[in-house]
Amino acid sequence: MSRPIIAIPADIRFLDGAEWHAAQTQYLSSALNVADVMSFIIPAFEQGNDIDAILDRVDGLLVSGSATNVHPSLYGVEAKDSDGPFDPGRDATSLPLIRRAIERGIPMLAICRGIQELNVALGGTLASEIQEQPGNWDHRKPADVDRDAAFAIRQPVFIREGSCIAQHLGLAGEVQINSLHRQAIAQTAPLLQVEATAEDGTIEAVSVIDAKGFAVGVQWHPEYWAQTDAPSRALFEAFGRAVREYRAGKV
Repeated sequence: MSRPIIAIPADIRFLDGAEWHAAQTQYLSSALNVADVMSFIIPAFEQGNDIDAILDRVDGLLVSGSATNVHPSLYGVEAKDSDGPFDPGRDATSLPLIRRAIERGIPMLAICRGIQELNVALGGTLASEIQEQPGNWDHRKPADVDRDAAFAIRQPVFIREGSCIAQHLGLAGEVQINSLHRQAIAQTAPLLQVEATAEDGTIEAVSVIDAKGFAVGVQWHPEYWAQTDAPSRALFEAFGRAVREYRAGKV
């Protein structure tokens, strides 16, 4: 039987003088090799995407991380230059896909920028430069290490007993993860339940309350460790199972 197919909203990137609709390899590889699903990269146009036409043709939605940030105007805040970089095409694609996937019960896993998009899509807000807030740690990539080395840095996150994430991972309490970001959830959307926090209280995982299907967001980066780290693998495997169950229900 052929693999199920998931949608991954693209990022807009500029390379060699041209504009590209792109997705990072780690997400595609983890979807293929751990979740056992194929990926369609969805163009990130500011207008024109037919959301239901996209979701009619897939069995799941993976909302990836990115170097760009959700535009503050989408959660009622005036944007500053320091809040960027922005990707309006990605915003215009991901947020309606998230809302409609939840309405239709289509399995969704949101990672890094994805969890922030999930929160904004459902009416929450974000905090910028969280390392400047009293009591917060600096969650940014250390300046003296390269990208791959930074994503290998382990730090503790505390998963709530009985939470959706705990069930998917098969454990609760302290788990070592890799989380690099300078924005985070500020006001949690009414439909989201906090599932995990960092030691400084930063929200690191959420789930959609009373969701019809798998609907989870994490601030950390399981895609980097999915083939070598048990909790990261468990999260992608749980997503893959949900995608296959959804597909079986359509047939």
